[in-house]
Amino acid sequence: MTKPANFSLLHTARTLLPGIGLCVAITAAAYALQSVEVLIFGKASLEALVLAILLGTCVRSLWSPGAGWQAGICFSARTLLEFSVVLLGVSISAASVVSLGPVLLVGIAAVVAAAILVSFGIGTLLGLPPRMALLVACGNAICGNSAIAAVAPVIRADAKDVAASIAFTAVLGIVVVLGLPVLGIAAGMTGISFGIFAGMTVYAVPQVLAATLPLGTLAVQMGTVVKLVRVLMLGPVCFALSLLAPKLPPEKPDGSDVTAGPATPKRAGFAQFVPWFILGFLALMLCRTFGLVPAGWIAPINQVATVLTVISMAALGLGVDARTVTKAGGRVTTAVVLSLAGLAVLSLLLLDVVHLR
Repeated sequence: MTKPANFSLLHTARTLLPGIGLCVAITAAAYALQSVEVLIFGKASLEALVLAILLGTCVRSLWSPGAGWQAGICFSARTLLEFSVVLLGVSISAASVVSLGPVLLVGIAAVVAAAILVSFGIGTLLGLPPRMALLVACGNAICGNSAIAAVAPVIRADAKDVAASIAFTAVLGIVVVLGLPVLGIAAGMTGISFGIFAGMTVYAVPQVLAATLPLGTLAVQMGTVVKLVRVLMLGPVCFALSLLAPKLPPEKPDGSDVTAGPATPKRAGFAQFVPWFILGFLALMLCRTFGLVPAGWIAPINQVATVLTVISMAALGLGVDARTVTKAGGRVTTAVVLSLAGLAVLSLLLLDVVHLR
């Protein structure tokens, strides 16, 4: 007997609620701490976005949520995060993208391509298998976990390599979000220059919010636009790698070299090239461009997007397990860190080219 649709929805809600509730509780604590900062110091040095990551990581370090919590945590970390990106579309018009100018747009594409080559070269020199090196390179140069997830089936990557790459992305993503604003303020960067720098170096689209918020609205808007242009490079990169994949030798079962039989390749779909939330973002951006979004709606929608992002950052913190990272080995650690440093250097060179440093 087929179960009614409302039963299925109720079951799904019950499955998700514990994890979502935990993330919401951490979010509430983050906003409370932000309010305490304002009350004591007159301003919030650490925004709720950052505090949610830190609190989530602390909770995960002291307690590992069981299976009953995981569905809601994953939903918060991924689906709510994607919805927050979609809603951000109302804050940016197509004119703002065009305003970046052809030099900056070409520069973003060039930095992504150069970062992939540099990172792949670093991984190869350190002895990483080609597929692992490509995962690290694409995750570093484009958009972290989303790029790794999209590239993995295209190049037939080993599951353990994918897990290690994503673990490093989670940890380094937090390090970048926390450290980049300090670097930007210390260097005296303007909102525009820091927005470009953050948009070029931060892994995930919503994390750009956390990294740029301390330097103001202009930094947030510029960082978001630059980051989205960078994410759109995922399509061409996946297409290029699909041509390269047949030439890559298969890996050994232990992942140490490349001699075992190949995995069955998966056909890359359109959703892998351009994630649905990017399409949603572009749709709302066009609605804003053509005046289809009432002016009075923009601020409330942005507030909802911010809250969803904070919840997602709490979930991200709950997913960080330093032990998984340490198991990946020193070579992978070195490759990821050096690749991130290389991307930062290339991004600073881009600022010099467009005379914004």
